Amino acid sequence: MSLVQQEPALFSTSIYENIKYGKEDASEIEILKASRAANAHRFISRMPDGYQTNVGDRGVQLSGGQKQRVAIARAILKNPSILLLDEATSALDTESEKLVQEALDNLMEGRTTVIVAHRLSTIRNSDSIAVLEQGR
Repeated sequence: MSLVQQEPALFSTSIYENIKYGKEDASEIEILKASRAANAHRFISRMPDGYQTNVGDRGVQLSGGQKQRVAIARAILKNPSILLLDEATSALDTESEKLVQEALDNLMEGRTTVIVAHRLSTIRNSDSIAVLEQGR
């Protein structure tokens, strides 16, 4: 099982190590493939130290969309059978949301996914939608 939250948990280490946390014995090739699938490889490659860039305490060196894509890459690397998405795109601007949503669509393929969301755009391709209103 994997969880991608609104505010992803990143560790004060490199981007590479943050992604690798999803699968400790992952090869560099697996990490690069997961980054590409998460739409993260391009921005990571443009950073001064690439994958060795330190994200800072809780990822403060990265934007919201970048943190989300690192968390998604970690989840892709883990390859869970169940995926929980808790407001994974709610704090993002429109451009970042599009990139993150594409990555999430790739990640959700072929696995059970539970999504908590306020935005209809996040759940538009869902097989089943439950709406809660006033606790019901």
